[in-house]
Amino acid sequence: EQAERNRIKSIPVLAPRGKILDRDGRIIVDNRASYSLILSREAAKPEHLKPIAAGLNMDPAVLEARVERFKQRPRYEPIVIKEELSPRELAFVEAHRDPDTFPELELIPAQRRLYPQGGFAAHVIGYVGEINEEELNSAEYIEYNPGDIIGKFGIEREYNHTLMGVDGQRQVLVDSRGRERGILGIKEAKPGKNLQLTLDLDLQAVAELAMEGRKGAVVALDPRNGEVLAMVSRPTFDPNLFAGGISAAAWRELVNNPDNPLLNRAIQAQLAPGSTFKPIVAMAGLESGVIDENFSVSCAGGATFYGRYFKCHLRGGHGRVSLHKGLAQSCDVYFYNVGNKTGVDTIAKYAEAMGLGSKTGIDLPNEASGVIPSTKWKMRMFRQKWYAGETISVAIGQGAVAISPLQLAYSVGGLARGGVFYRPHLVKTDKLEPPKIVKFNPENVQKVIAGMYAVVNEGGTGVRARLPGISVCGKTGTAQTASNEKAKTHKFLDNAWFIGFAPCEAPEIVVVALFEEGLHGNLAAPIVRDVIKAYFDKKARITSN
Repeated sequence: EQAERNRIKSIPVLAPRGKILDRDGRIIVDNRASYSLILSREAAKPEHLKPIAAGLNMDPAVLEARVERFKQRPRYEPIVIKEELSPRELAFVEAHRDPDTFPELELIPAQRRLYPQGGFAAHVIGYVGEINEEELNSAEYIEYNPGDIIGKFGIEREYNHTLMGVDGQRQVLVDSRGRERGILGIKEAKPGKNLQLTLDLDLQAVAELAMEGRKGAVVALDPRNGEVLAMVSRPTFDPNLFAGGISAAAWRELVNNPDNPLLNRAIQAQLAPGSTFKPIVAMAGLESGVIDENFSVSCAGGATFYGRYFKCHLRGGHGRVSLHKGLAQSCDVYFYNVGNKTGVDTIAKYAEAMGLGSKTGIDLPNEASGVIPSTKWKMRMFRQKWYAGETISVAIGQGAVAISPLQLAYSVGGLARGGVFYRPHLVKTDKLEPPKIVKFNPENVQKVIAGMYAVVNEGGTGVRARLPGISVCGKTGTAQTASNEKAKTHKFLDNAWFIGFAPCEAPEIVVVALFEEGLHGNLAAPIVRDVIKAYFDKKARITSN
């Protein structure tokens, strides 16, 4: 029986992962032909491990630990010891895998992941890597084996079961010196399925270019169905580093980078939205009946509430301000008063109804929830009561308010569609989930939209987002990251936000830009403008053809 077993060798046939495509069927992630080096444990000798490691530029301890990991597995299962070989390493294997030196070495064809260069869409796509011990012990990966390559981040992880194929096997007859003498049977590998995303490569490219050299995020959604048209997070990383197994030095460089390139800011940044929160506060005031469009205040550059003076961003003040002008000019004093009259719990009620303070449910791992403060929230988190003075900061999107760019796009997109909120998603589907419906008074929605139209088209704070022939609505946001007294260094510059949608009367696209340390919201407006323009330019080309 032992002699019979020694005559048969099982060699894995690796299944290629499915390709990842954009909404038009263009390839984003492909595979390329490569080789993996496997070690046959039936023929392996412990004394060979060190010279093999030296020839492959590996740490001998790493190779020995890898072999040890497979100790409990059946001996006929080979081990992949290197996924990507340099020409010099290939030459070493070819010269030494004969029966007289290292008969345990075997080269097998493999399909290696090929990602776009420059970290393009890296946070959406993600990367693959070898399954680790923690994953092997989890219920999610119960059917996988040591050495398997799985999705670790982004779409690669979220849809791993779809993208990952099933390996095959080739059984060959070998003689006593390990040389192949014939094929006994082949079980073909089943390739993984291709995955079509909602991303539009043209819009993605424009958004990536707009964020070049900046830190922050861009999200573009179709509010009519929740499709994500573009998603960018900067700084980025190169997923190709992971395709053949990332080196320890490269991994340390990524995780120790203070700018955190592995953070998907589009769904994981939890930051104060600044004045982009004002349309939500306006809706809370209007819907609760606390204010109407004629409610007005006088802005002289600031106002005192509960013994503390709160400044407006315009030092000389805005004069007499009602809702329309308050949104257009982003008057802080107006919204201090609206927030004070409305109260933090009513603001929280409407903000949460519009999807803020909780995950949107996008099909990506590790989405952040954000924070919408309320009296209950403060008692639960800090065992302290809420003070009315704290509401003043919340009314202009400061204080404890923290949201992600995706949440803001989802929230304002649903508001702009009259209270119809579709779950954001990245994979194309014919079976759309029913939307969440929030019953707003249509007249109140129109009043807020009119104010957001004025932001861009009537000399408001977002004139840089204006586009000829396209009615763009928007809202700027400048959010403090530290008190102005502390903001003496670049580290504490304000974050710039802008949210825009178009056309105002029936939105087809909503875009959020977060420009960290961008100083003023109007500097984020051109990023949004460029993505919206790209959308309508492409639509016009398709229509004309």
